[in-house]
Formats: sequence, C-alpha cells, structure tokens
Amino acid sequence: MNIRGTALAAGVLSVVWMESSGAGGLPVVELDTIRVVGQDSGASATQGRVQAEQLAQRPIARSGELLEFVPGLIATQHSGEGKANQYFLRGFNLDHGTDFYTEVDGMPVNMRSHGHGQGYADINFIIPELIGSLDYRKGPYYAEVGDFGAAGSANLRYVDELPHTLVRATGGENGYRSGLIAGSPTLGDGRLLMGLQATRYDGPYDLESDQKKYAGILRYNQGDAASGFTASLMGYDIDYTAPDQIPLRAVQDGSIGRLGFVDPSDGGEVHRYSANLEWRGASDGAHWQAQAYALDYRMDLYSNFTYFLADAVNGDQFRQFDDRRVYGLNAHRHWALPTAVQADLRLGVQLRHDDIDRVGLYLTRARAPLDTVREDAVRESSVGVYLSSTQRWTDWLRSEVGVRGDVYRFDVDAGLDANSGDDDDAIFSPKAALIFGPWADTRLFLNYGQGFHSNDARGVLTRIDPADGVTPTDPVDPLVRARGGELGLHNALVPNLHLSAALWWLDFDSELVYVGDAGNNEAGAASKRRGVELSAYWAPLNWLILDADYAYAHARLDVPGPEDRIPNSIENTFSLGLTVPETGGWSAGLRLRHLGGGPLIEDNSARSEATTVVNAQLGYRLWQRYTATLTVLNVFDSGDNDITYFYESCLADEACGSGEANAGGVSDFHFHPVEPRALRLSIAAEF
Repeated sequence: MNIRGTALAAGVLSVVWMESSGAGGLPVVELDTIRVVGQDSGASATQGRVQAEQLAQRPIARSGELLEFVPGLIATQHSGEGKANQYFLRGFNLDHGTDFYTEVDGMPVNMRSHGHGQGYADINFIIPELIGSLDYRKGPYYAEVGDFGAAGSANLRYVDELPHTLVRATGGENGYRSGLIAGSPTLGDGRLLMGLQATRYDGPYDLESDQKKYAGILRYNQGDAASGFTASLMGYDIDYTAPDQIPLRAVQDGSIGRLGFVDPSDGGEVHRYSANLEWRGASDGAHWQAQAYALDYRMDLYSNFTYFLADAVNGDQFRQFDDRRVYGLNAHRHWALPTAVQADLRLGVQLRHDDIDRVGLYLTRARAPLDTVREDAVRESSVGVYLSSTQRWTDWLRSEVGVRGDVYRFDVDAGLDANSGDDDDAIFSPKAALIFGPWADTRLFLNYGQGFHSNDARGVLTRIDPADGVTPTDPVDPLVRARGGELGLHNALVPNLHLSAALWWLDFDSELVYVGDAGNNEAGAASKRRGVELSAYWAPLNWLILDADYAYAHARLDVPGPEDRIPNSIENTFSLGLTVPETGGWSAGLRLRHLGGGPLIEDNSARSEATTVVNAQLGYRLWQRYTATLTVLNVFDSGDNDITYFYESCLADEACGSGEANAGGVSDFHFHPVEPRALRLSIAAEF
C-alpha cells in the first residue's frame, strides 16, 4: 500500500472537486484511473482537495512546495531553508503569507504582528510524508475564512493512521541527509500516529547552510470524520545559516560567484511546539465540531540585504526576534433546515489570542548586538463569528449566502512610550454564490465576497518613527478591506478529463504592510487585480495522469500616472505535471513550474526574468515492503533565479556607506539563484 494513503486503495490518485452532485452525502463517480468526489459545500470553481496518493507522487525540494498543489500558486525562497517561503498567487507577492491563510489540522500558521512580516506563514514544521490531504480555496468568498484569506487559503491535514510502520532514509548531493520513522499502533478504540524526522543539509552554495532540522508528531484519533476526537502534540526545531540574496554587479565583476554570499553570519533559529484537541459529534439532526489549541513559537533571524549602505563600518545586518504563545478556540455547528426549499445553516465562532512577550528589531554585526531599533510586547486578540447557508432551489440551481464579523483588540507596550497604547476595530464581510448546473457535466459559478487582512499592531499604535525616535508617523488602519468576485466554470463532459476556468477580480483598500526589515509601516495606495485561471486534470490511460494549470494576473496600484505597478506582482504562472501511480511496482512523477517575469519597481523600468524548473522522481516497490525512490531536483540544471528584487545596496569596497563619503547606494538587481541539479535517493521499509 502507498505509505501515505489511507483514503483510497494504493495506486489510485484522487482529486476532490468541491461541487454539488445532488442532495446529501458524498456521491462517488468511478473512473478508470481517478475518483472524483463531490460535496454540497462547494461554492466556487477554484476550490478543491488533493489526497495523500497524489501528494506522494510529486517531487518537492522543500515543505512549502506542497502549497503548489493550489493551482497558480508558486513557492520560492530568497534565504536559508529555515525561513518561510515566498509565495506568489493571483498577482500578489504574498511575501511570506500576508494574504494567503494556511492552517495545519485546523491550527493557524500565519503569525500576526510578526517580527519579520505580517501574516508570516512558515510550514517548515510539517512532515510532508505524513500529510493526508490539502484543501484549498481561492478568493474571499468563504465565511469560514477570515484574516489573511483574501487571495486564498489552504488547510493541510495529517493522516489519521498509517497502514504499516514506516522507516525511511534519504541521502543526496550537497550533504543532504534525512531520516523518518513513523507508525500507527492501536491504543484503546483509536490509533496513534507517531512520527519523527531529522534532517541535515549543507546546501550547494559557497556558504554552507549547516541546516539541522527536527520535526515530530504524536497524534491520537478515535472515531471518524463525523464523530470522535483527535488530540495531537507537534514539535519543530531548526538551526541554519542563510546564503541570502546577492547583488548582480558583484557576480558580473567576479567578486563573488553565482552561488556566493556577502554576509556569512546571516541565518537563524526557529522552534514551534503545539498542542491541539478536536471534538466531533452529531445530535438532533445536526453535526458539530469544537477545537482548542495552544502553541509556543520563537524565531531568531539575522539578515543583511543592503550590506554597508547604512553603516560603512559595521555593516547593515539586523536581528529580528519573535517570542510568543498563541491560544485559540474554534467551534461550528451545522443544521439541515426543515424548509420547503432544501437548505442548511452553519454557525461558527473563532477566537484567537497572541501573547507576544517580545518582538524586536536590533542592529548587529556578525550576530553581535549593536543597537535596538525597537522592542515591544504585544497582546492581540480577535473574535470571529460567521453564519452561512446553502439553498437548493432546483436540480440545476444552488445558492450560498454568508456573513462574517470580526472584532480585534490591539495592545502594545512599546520601548518608546509614544508608541504604546491600545486600540480596537471591527469589520463585517458578506459572501454570496450562485451555482448553476450540472448541464452535460458542466457547472457555472458566480461568486462575490469581502475579506480583509489585519495590520501589525505596532503600526496601528506607532506615532513616532522608532528608527530615530523623533519623526512623527501616522498610524495605519487596523483592518484593510478586500472585495472580490469570480465567474467560474467546471466541465467533466469528456471521460477522465476535468477542466476548470475562472475570471476573477480583487480590490484592496490599501496595500498597507508592516516592513519588519525597517521596523515601521508603509502605507500604499489602493490596488486592483484582474485575472484568468485555467486548469486541467486528465487520465488518458490507466497508468498515466496529466495535470496543467495557467494563471494570468493584471495588478495595478490605483494611482494616476505611470508609477502604478505593484512590485513583484507576477503576471503569468504555468505548471505541468505527469504522474504514473504505482503500477507493477513502479511509480513516477514529473513536474514543470514556470514563474513569469514581473515589475520590480512601480514604474516598470526594472523587471524580473522568468524562472522555469523541472523536478522528477521514480520509485519502485519490492516485495510489497521495500521502496526505493530517486528524486532529481532541477533536472535540466536551470540557471534561473528563485526570486529577484531591485533596490539600493552598498558593498564594502564601494564609497556609498554612511558618513562624509556617503555617495548614495547603488541601484541593482538582487537575486537568489535556483539550487543546481541535485539527486536524492530514498529507501523505505514498511513493517
């Protein structure tokens, strides 16, 4: 059996298209090589579920690339592998997650008022081999999704059990070593999931990454999806050095190589420990779910992007620190209504409190402290309540309406008294959808919704620039509204072929973001985004599955004149996958992902070039117990960049640092190259 799979038999891939196939239940359509499961909760053409069997066949280099199962989303990296990925979707440079909400087993990943960036979403703590499903939604159309979810959201969920105990060892080029042991013993009326993974990685760069990563999970599940409970403990710890982005001019003049570095002391440490308890049940014709969680998180990050621009003597390295506890309660209840028109009602509440002991920005030299830019204690709380209902008017018409209300409380104890205080804000978000069909296995979706993202609590209360302690600044709006709509279509008329298309728009009142690298907020103009998305999933043969998706986005700031581009808003993305599910012991996966070019500054005079990477893997199962998998990352040894920026910096031998010789920085492209081709071999045994 597939070591990840519990949902379907081995060798069968599944994608769950979130559509209605009739009243009640989860009808299943049997196809030659895939199963498509519909459910009445589906509200748009751009949401879906990916099951364990498909996750297992995609070659990935890092945990964040699991999110690339969301059509149109690309995950990149501009620093060490211990840092959250950079995400791109629907014309957004999502930074590390500002407008894409992510959760694992119902626990939030995005961090509010974070030391590095608002909405920071680091999923490096997951064990990819044990993830059982990934549900994704795009757009602000879903009442269950609140903060950070305007562009989209994803929920990764661990498997409830494994069919066998698994031991897996992986080795590869550039000092990659990883070991995993996992199993599911029976305990009482339920099953334990126990997993422990340790990884060491030196990396291909001239600066050795010296990454040491440990992740573990202990999870107990009893019952099923309708009734029972799940309790889990998770732990994660990483220590690494970061070969960060580098200036193009230094590579062109031979000062450093393409895989070189400027500051050898960049890097950091992160830990995340969590406890989670979930109850599920049914009574009086309704079903319900309740969840409580707590997590302890700490990040210590050292970066240097401008080298010697601000300080010609000590350099520009800075330390970002975040130490917090997060507590939350979620609950929802679902009723079938006794009305003439078939309808249901869903009521939910979400509570979260972030108790941040210390979040700070410091100037350093080779990780030694020099000065404090700002150091704050933050307490941020929120209550979200949502109500939604689905009505089935006819066999071909369904509607869904919802409303969400969120209330936030911000409390900041700042190092500078003028920036201390408290504030609160609330926002109301309506949602609506119409679903037409099926006609000839075709459905049409109309969606509208409002969403939001919160801003950093420090920006909400800041009145004096913490960098100099003198310059007045204007506080930013606590909650920033987004409005979006979508016209979508899904077609399954041709056997074993599923096609989806969507035209969408999304407007933000402001591109307000907290700039952790500077310790303050930047208030941007309103923005408008428009786009089209196409995706296809095709199983032409019993042993072959092809999938492809294309996305185009037109993103502009709502300002007069030519400087209306949104930096790092990518216009085109494309991906193509080929999967051979386990057949006669063999399995394979091939993946091409293409990240198009885009503007790097507002006037579009500097643009990034496109990036194309192909990954592949080939597996063979021997005696039903042993599996060998060869993964080839960057098959064609692409020399493209993982990410590119354009800004001013100053190298040690350039006369542009602070002081009398200050001549201003050098505007240049700064990039992080794609890792060169690398081979990794995994040997797994099941007992």
